[in-house]
Order: sequence, then C-alpha cells, then structure tokens
Amino acid sequence: MHRGVVLLFAVAAGTAVATIYFAQPLLVTMGTELGIASSTVGGIVTLTQLGYGLGLFLLVPLGDLLDRRRLVAGLLTLLAIAELITATAVNGLTLFAGMAAIGVLAVVTQLLVAFAASLAAPAERGRVVGLVTTGVVLGILLARTVSGTLADLAGWRAVYVVSAGVTVVIAIVLYRILPATAPGKTMGYGRLLRSTLSLFAEEPVFRTRGTLALLIFAAFGTLWSSVALPLSEDGLSHTAIGAFGLAGAAGALAAAPAGRLADRGRARWTTGLALGLLLLSWLPLGFTRTSLWALVVGAILLDLAVQAVHVTSQTLIYPLRPDAGSRLIGGYMIFYSVGSGLGAIGSTAVYAVAGWTGVCLLGALFSASALAVWGVKAAR
Repeated sequence: MHRGVVLLFAVAAGTAVATIYFAQPLLVTMGTELGIASSTVGGIVTLTQLGYGLGLFLLVPLGDLLDRRRLVAGLLTLLAIAELITATAVNGLTLFAGMAAIGVLAVVTQLLVAFAASLAAPAERGRVVGLVTTGVVLGILLARTVSGTLADLAGWRAVYVVSAGVTVVIAIVLYRILPATAPGKTMGYGRLLRSTLSLFAEEPVFRTRGTLALLIFAAFGTLWSSVALPLSEDGLSHTAIGAFGLAGAAGALAAAPAGRLADRGRARWTTGLALGLLLLSWLPLGFTRTSLWALVVGAILLDLAVQAVHVTSQTLIYPLRPDAGSRLIGGYMIFYSVGSGLGAIGSTAVYAVAGWTGVCLLGALFSASALAVWGVKAAR
C-alpha cells in the first residue's frame, strides 16, 4: 500500500480509539460534577471497555460480510452522536450510557486494522499492521494529553464536542478515499458470530495470543486508569496529568519495529523480551509518589512492552485465516477489552484500600502472569 494510505488508516484508527480514553485524566472532575463516588469512578472506564468488548463481538465480524468502507463510515458517524450524548450528560446514568455507546462504536478501530491488513501484500503485512497499530496506541496515549489540555481550557464536555466534529470529518475523508470492498461469503449473522467463537477452539495461536492480550492490557489499564488519582491528590492539573501520556507515546513509537521483527520470524524472541520489560516497568512506577521522573521511565517501558507484544500478536493471528481477518482481529481484541476493564476497575478499587503501592503490585502480578504464560508456551 501507498504510505499515505497507511498513514490515513493510522490517523483514523488512533482518533477513533482515543474516544474511549479521553475520560481517564478527567475521572475525578467528571465524578465530582455528576455525583459519582471516587471508589466507583473507575466504572466509567470499565463500562466503556465492556461496551468495546460487546462491539468487538457483535460489530467487527461484519467486516468479513459487508462493504468495509460503508461500515467504517457509518460506525464513525454513530460514534460522533454517542460523543455528543456524553458531552451533554446531566447525571451519572446518562454519562454511563454515553460512555458505553462510545465503547461499542469505537470498535471501528479494529475494522480499520483488519481493512489495512487485507489491503497489504503478505510480505509487508507486519509493517502495515505495525504502523496502524502504532497509530492506535498513540491515540490511546495522546488522548489523555488532548483531553487534559482541552478540559483545562474549556471544561471536560468540550473534549467530546470537539472530538465529535473531528470524527465526522474523518468519516467523510475515509469514505471518499478508501476503496469499496466486495461482500464476503454469504452467511447469516448468527453463523457469523458462531464462527467467531469457533476460532478460539480451533486456533491455538489465537488462544495464546488472546490470553497474553488480556494480561498485558490488564497491566496497561492498571496504570493508566488509576494514575490520575495520586496525581490529582498531589495537585497536578488535567493538562499535567494528561501530559504523562506523551511518555507512553514515546514508548509506543519505540516499539514500531516489532511488526518487522515478526515478519522476519522473531516473534517469540520479541514477545519474551517485551514481557520481561513489562514486569520490570513496575519497579520505577512504584516510586511515582516521590518522583515524577520515575513515572516517566516506567510509562515508557510499560507502553513499549505492551505495544511490542500487541503488534506481534496481530501480525501472527491475521494469516491464520485471511478470509476471517475481521473476526480474528475482533475476537483477539475482546481479550484486550476484558483485560483493560479488569485493570481499570481493579486498580481504582485497590487504590482505595492499599494506595499506589497496592496498584503497582497488582500491575506486577498481571505482568508476571503474562510472562509465565509465554514461558510455558515457549517451552513446548
């Protein structure tokens, strides 16, 4: 594919996925304004991730059945509407409903990943998936910086209003530039969903990589869903809290070659090294309350590791069944969604009981578990 088209995929995917992470540096403010207790405010992130998981199962498989260009444009339009619902929320119930809808519809991100993989030649698929996935991770991490800055300038509601406008513009551009695709094999919607479930039973690589996704994104969610709590207590502004996403973004960019290493047959080595770094990252993160530089170092290591494993996994699973690319990517990302939600609700609950030390121990536990899974599989 032309590099400009790959860049377009990356920007679109990153912009879409950012919508489910805008709330993270704003949790305290949103909870205070709408009367949501601090011990349950992490539920905003968890509900969004659960909605994302639901969308992955119900919507992403449609990419193997329908014209992906029309599907992507339609979901982006609906996503913009969900953002406006969130921006105008007057109570916690409306906010939760809007955030859940954002989660369901933001799965357009994974349709874009599968779309890009389907257009790429086999020899360049790892590079293309790596670049698009880098856009996704940058969207996740820079979402905090953008939302924190906008919230300080114009309030948290402005974040979702501005994002809705950008989302509509992207939908129009994608529809005009991307090629239409022919419908996939004729099958009923129910059969399509059942075939998604069967992939887990039939593909051992898919099972292993899904398990790793659940654990690494549980660690990821543990950090990024709770870090605003101690930083807010220390008096940092939304902008300052969101700025730490830049450190994570640096780590994500450093992991971009992971897809090329997978193309060269180095997937197992890349995964093992990255998981070791993921576990190591919790050592500097443990000193966050005494040194913000420790948070910067830990965030870079953590996001470098997560991105490297994530890109490698997607590069490995797509070739298993190219005709079911959307179902493979969507099914894999269900594990990501469950893990992110688990990390979000677990970390905020643990923080209320055991503080930041407890959060870091939880993240280290998830990371060590992922390394153990890799060790068992690598030994076979």
